[in-house]
Amino acid sequence: MLNSQRIFVEAIRRYCADHHITVEVRADGWLIVMRGGGKRHCAFGYDLGLNSAVAHRIANDKSATADVLAMADVPCVPHVLFLNPELNAYVPSRGSWGAMLALLQQHPQGVVVKPNEGTSGKSVFLVSSAPALELAVNKIFAAHASLAMSPFLAIEHEVRVVLLDGTPLVVYGKDRPTVLGDGEHSLLELALTTLPADRRSAVLPGLFADVEKAVLDAIVPAGERRVLNWRHNLEFGARPRLVEQGEDRDICIALAQRAAEAIGIRFASIDVVRVDRGWQILEVNSGVMMEALSKLHPELVQAAYGAALDKVFG
Repeated sequence: MLNSQRIFVEAIRRYCADHHITVEVRADGWLIVMRGGGKRHCAFGYDLGLNSAVAHRIANDKSATADVLAMADVPCVPHVLFLNPELNAYVPSRGSWGAMLALLQQHPQGVVVKPNEGTSGKSVFLVSSAPALELAVNKIFAAHASLAMSPFLAIEHEVRVVLLDGTPLVVYGKDRPTVLGDGEHSLLELALTTLPADRRSAVLPGLFADVEKAVLDAIVPAGERRVLNWRHNLEFGARPRLVEQGEDRDICIALAQRAAEAIGIRFASIDVVRVDRGWQILEVNSGVMMEALSKLHPELVQAAYGAALDKVFG
């Protein structure tokens, strides 16, 4: 899909048409300039420009987000920052490798290594050995100035809350793809036969990358459900599902509101995860992306972006 065809761009165009605001789309859809009511306003990427520069920078930095939330006593997944060795003037004299190994030893179930900045789950690795850690670190540092390490958690559920000035606009879960064993077919066979064709390109690369061949080829016992990806990212095959009214939804909203207040962010999508029946913040995203959700609930996505644009144009 071209950048100019994103739902984000279409939602802005529709809003501007309904409110007699002129709109120009530049840079293949990444830059949008709006003029109306004596005001000129820009949107860039998935950022509508409501957040301060500091709030945006903190939300875009996983370790900074974790530090700010921890200081505000908001339950969150810790993320430890490590700089690329090429930034040697800012790296401790003792180096970073020893500290990375120490973190891995503290979490024998594994650690997640990812670029410290960025979204969408790309270049995110689950590692449980020193050689795998070294490979992941080298891959990330080949393209990024820093990385973040966090303990691997057996996440039961992940919920995204889209907030605007503390008001929840959208609350949806991310359901990972699964298969149900029949006692006759392997995990790979089940994945190939049960996944819809339009989801295979998103799910299968992660399955091949993360699951050992012996596990892929092993017969899955009848009645046993297997998750096909440890990630909850929508780009890797998870599907959005609106969260019904109830205690869990209220808890997620309350935590997201506390996180937004701590960072001072106005418009954001905040990921809340449940681990061992307790909820905590995973990430805060300054750019609000709802491409996957729009395929199921286009009117809800349009209303959310419209509410944010109302704040811009009064």
